[in-house]
Amino acid sequence: MCSIDITASASTKPNPILTPEEIASLHPRLFHITHSQALPSISKHGLLSTSQLLKLFDVPSEDRSLLETMRRPTNIEIEHPVHGKAILTDNTPLVVKALSQCLDDGMHPADWMRLLNQRVFFWVDEKNMTNHLRASTHRRENRVVMVFDTLSIAQANFKNIELAPINTGSTVRKAARRGLSTFSPAHLYNYRDWQRLRGGRDRIKELTVLGGIQDINSHLIECRYLP
Repeated sequence: MCSIDITASASTKPNPILTPEEIASLHPRLFHITHSQALPSISKHGLLSTSQLLKLFDVPSEDRSLLETMRRPTNIEIEHPVHGKAILTDNTPLVVKALSQCLDDGMHPADWMRLLNQRVFFWVDEKNMTNHLRASTHRRENRVVMVFDTLSIAQANFKNIELAPINTGSTVRKAARRGLSTFSPAHLYNYRDWQRLRGGRDRIKELTVLGGIQDINSHLIECRYLP
């Protein structure tokens, strides 16, 4: 007669992976900061990564490569005869010297910039987002906070969602280590395993979506216009 070790089988059973519902239970709302003049384009084309936006606007490949790998000390405006104008937001919180000293996996600052430009970023915590706005050097700009339903976005884009435990677009103060594993695909991990990737104490700081999000209006809850 064949016997089965039930205890052993149970211990080796894999934990369930993260689901859109679990992500939404941890962070019901997502926050994205943009410029008010960008809203018509976002409504029409979706919330696109810089790389996708450059492709949509038919920016020549040489210029596109430079814009995807450089540090932008100021906002850069691009223009298209059909699509109009769009703004590439500056990334001044990324100091190249500090970035070069906190990168793993043999990466260089240009490699990190390219990774960032392939993604759309959301704050998952309103308090952290508010602190960022207060510390920003762009208080006089016409900015808007777009508030999204997490569950709606997660269900529609789950395979492209990644989680990050740090502010990936900043090296201000003590720059956290970062590399190829910083952006972790949500569908490959359960929450406990994701936390253990960097020592077991991490919390989700950013949620990113590769490429971008279409049909924005079906996920959008409100737009908050900042004074």
